[in-house]
Amino acid sequence: MRTVGVEEELLLVDARGAASPVAPLALADAPDAGGGPAVSAEIQQEMIETQTRPCETMTALLADIVAGRELADRLARPHGARAAALAMSPLRMRPHATTDDRYEQMMQRYGVTARGTLVCGCHVHVGIASREEGVAVLDRIRVWLPVLLALTTNSPYAGGVDTGHASYRFVVWHQWQSAGPTDVFGSVEAYDRFERLLVDTGVILDKGMLYLDARLSHKQPTIEVRVADVCLDARDTVVLAALVRALVETAAAQWRAGEPPIPLPSAALRLAEWQAALTGVSGRLPHPGTGLAGSAADALAALLAHTTPALERTGDLALVRRGLARIVRTGGGAGRQRAAFARRGRMRDVVAAAVAATHEESQDDDGDDRDVA
Repeated sequence: MRTVGVEEELLLVDARGAASPVAPLALADAPDAGGGPAVSAEIQQEMIETQTRPCETMTALLADIVAGRELADRLARPHGARAAALAMSPLRMRPHATTDDRYEQMMQRYGVTARGTLVCGCHVHVGIASREEGVAVLDRIRVWLPVLLALTTNSPYAGGVDTGHASYRFVVWHQWQSAGPTDVFGSVEAYDRFERLLVDTGVILDKGMLYLDARLSHKQPTIEVRVADVCLDARDTVVLAALVRALVETAAAQWRAGEPPIPLPSAALRLAEWQAALTGVSGRLPHPGTGLAGSAADALAALLAHTTPALERTGDLALVRRGLARIVRTGGGAGRQRAAFARRGRMRDVVAAAVAATHEESQDDDGDDRDVA
């Protein structure tokens, strides 16, 4: 069975709900990873990244995600902060760059795009057998990535206002030069030429700044899917991970069978992502198979139908069905944030509710969740 691992970027917030630049202090006390999840610095001091171990089961992955969140929170607490799974700060803030030669070079070179960007995403790594398989997978999962973004939207508020987007992180993140979808590559050689060309433009520093929605990892034999907001609910992160693994397995099988990828241009995928970021799971969304206008509900049904055989083989189908029903019912992180604000009209309540949701103990889905079919 393919392994899957997750990296989550968490926002550090103080008692007032404001982003707090305490990551250097918190990480100074971080233990060795040992046999559990790890934590590390990110570009801004108001963030901590957690990394799970490669896992084969969603039960093990959920345990590592929860443990990583608890570790980040435990390290932040002595410095007056909490770790929250928020993709952007709902309150006004001014980021503080992490002291690091590479980050300092980015701050000097890229201006406010680097200095002012504080967004938290979720990256899912799935094991691959070879780079050839990896590129074939990239070519075949690309049309499904807008649906994954819709499922994980968790940044409706930024700077004290409702942005009108379910994922404003998407809008901010795409100020970076290389962020976004790619066209079909067709071969490892074409993928490598693409990477070399982008680096050789001199616009980005190195391959580490290839902020593609999905890419081959440069550090390990995995596909890395980077399109998602960090999820408010750890269970939603697991649903995302299960779907990404199922997409990878399905794409690899299609490649082995000689089935060509869907040839939608990257410009059409960018529009689909933009729509997903605007309305999440509750609005319109182009259909993944055709690129034509449709609803998020139809796109979700298509995603589930496409991945059902792979999910059955891994034993994750029931978990994903329940999870999709829960996300649709609540509106996911974006819906839950807006519900928290609606109670008293206070952004602090949004942050407080997010902290509580980040660290709530994993429980079985309630009986009101019905399958999404």
